[in-house]
Amino acid sequence: MSTITTRGSADGGARTGRRTGAGRPTVGRGRSGPSRSSLTHPPGTGAVLVTPAIVFVAVFVLAPLVFALYISFTNWPLIGPYRFIGLQNYLTLFQDPTFVHAIGYTLLYTAIVTVPILALGYFLAVLVRARRRGSTLLRTVFFLPYVVGLTTLSFMLVLEAQPNSGAVNMVLRWLGITDGSTAWLVNGPLATLLICVLVVWAVSGLTMVLLMSAMQGIPDEVYESAQLEGASWWQTERLITLPMIRSTIALSVIISVIGSLLAFNQFYILTQGGPGTETTTIVNAIYNRGFVNLQLGAATAESIALVVVIAAVTVFQFWALREKD
Repeated sequence: MSTITTRGSADGGARTGRRTGAGRPTVGRGRSGPSRSSLTHPPGTGAVLVTPAIVFVAVFVLAPLVFALYISFTNWPLIGPYRFIGLQNYLTLFQDPTFVHAIGYTLLYTAIVTVPILALGYFLAVLVRARRRGSTLLRTVFFLPYVVGLTTLSFMLVLEAQPNSGAVNMVLRWLGITDGSTAWLVNGPLATLLICVLVVWAVSGLTMVLLMSAMQGIPDEVYESAQLEGASWWQTERLITLPMIRSTIALSVIISVIGSLLAFNQFYILTQGGPGTETTTIVNAIYNRGFVNLQLGAATAESIALVVVIAAVTVFQFWALREKD
């Protein structure tokens, strides 16, 4: 009887990993998977894996940024010799009337397009968020302008905004709004209006996709509870949908504001900043200073100032639109 008990105890010790009669611990040989030692990575594996990303950021982000900062302290003429002038480019930053006008015009343009982009994107998201017949087709149609790209759409608008042959004037004449001979791109306010309409139409699809994804992440039980409480559609949107997608709305606004402050392609293609400097944005002014007037040092100082302003605006927007308890 004692022999049987001892063997049973030994078997149990082998299964549980406890110390047996000889005092040596035994390890269970389960079938749950490989041992911990076989899952341990060699030292330095993490550093090896992140090294390509670090090298990429250092070569293509940090090095150009440091070089640009150095150029901003010189009178670099793009072609020819240069000398170090210290903070002179920064001290004379706002003495250029074209650059000052470009700042005001860019802020005005940003204020004009930001709210319509968000409002139209929200309306389209509400329209296509339900899984009903035709929703997929509508999503594709609304998102297609963003896929085509603002540059391509701007080139198309150059043709369609011609005074005598463009589709814009034809449609407006058919509606009885104009006589069909409006020169859109040589008039500052009209060109601004046309570009704002183009941008709102082209970019609202991205806002739609972002907001729609956030709306679809709200549990259906929340809306069902609101319906049982007798909430109207507007109350549901105001008290449930808007608070629960607040972070996505903040992201959409930040993307829209940054894109507006960096606006360049549509203005360069459609008006080239004209007539005169009426539609010159900040990036247009920087481009003209650096590659038309060949003042690369001053243009780089303006670019760095723009980067600092965008960073400050982004931080402020994150703070103002942050999640609150």
